[in-house]
Amino acid sequence: MTDIQTALRGISGILVTPFDSDDRPDPARLSPIIDRAVQAGVHALTVNGNTGEFYALSAEEALTMARSVPELVAGRAPVIAGVGRSLGEALALARASAAAGASALMIHQPPDPFVSPRGLVDYVARIVGAGDGLPVVLYLRNDAIGTETIARLCAIEGVLGVKWATPNPMNLVRAIAAAPEGVTWVAGLAEVWAPPLYAVGARGFTSGLINVWPERSMAIHAALDRGDYGEANRLIAEVRVFEDIRAEEQNGANVSGVKWALAASGQDCGPARPPAAWPLTADQQRRLGGFLQANGLAAGK
Repeated sequence: MTDIQTALRGISGILVTPFDSDDRPDPARLSPIIDRAVQAGVHALTVNGNTGEFYALSAEEALTMARSVPELVAGRAPVIAGVGRSLGEALALARASAAAGASALMIHQPPDPFVSPRGLVDYVARIVGAGDGLPVVLYLRNDAIGTETIARLCAIEGVLGVKWATPNPMNLVRAIAAAPEGVTWVAGLAEVWAPPLYAVGARGFTSGLINVWPERSMAIHAALDRGDYGEANRLIAEVRVFEDIRAEEQNGANVSGVKWALAASGQDCGPARPPAAWPLTADQQRRLGGFLQANGLAAGK
């Protein structure tokens, strides 16, 4: 098992993209967030993920983040760099991420309404070829492409992992059975979905909570790693309000919840960009503020 596969079996922390008062990416604001996550033991950090507002960034802004985050992490944890959108943009981002010192690429599943299964296989293969030999993780948010296509994607040389981000455990079972051995399957729907996906073969999970409370994410992972589902579910229940708010407004509050919590805990990273739900509603702020206060995460606590 490679180092990146070992890291994938842990927590893949998805970093936010901070913005300054002029709505420009301000990577330096990530420093204390990265420091805390590394100190807590988070196994890998992802730049240009969906919690990083990948589709709200311009191509140049995504390049800025890809070049900055490995420098901020400074070798203390593997950096997984998200790439995607048009093939040209994905290739440029893959090359820049490799040059900046990323440990692996994460290929976003294209949101193009006219994706063909064989075209997707070609898309992934061409990006893999541009990554200077970096291992690749597939980010799968739509399993309607079918088990056969998923297996073909996993068979591309260089693909070592899949972040499974669909709430369909039985489809995951079928995909694991059809794919080549040696692929690491990651629960890609954060802490709440980790236990059921673990139960059918996923290991490790993605997390936006690590931006705010990495110690709790690590405790959940430790419980799952030792097979203590009862303890894992108890710990998850205590962060459920945070994740429930993120899932509101058709998941449009996903990044907004994280960024509001960061600001309220003294680590302002700016607003979430449209089309995200920003600002949070008064009710969302009340509930999220209560969560932060109850767990000693609010500024001044």
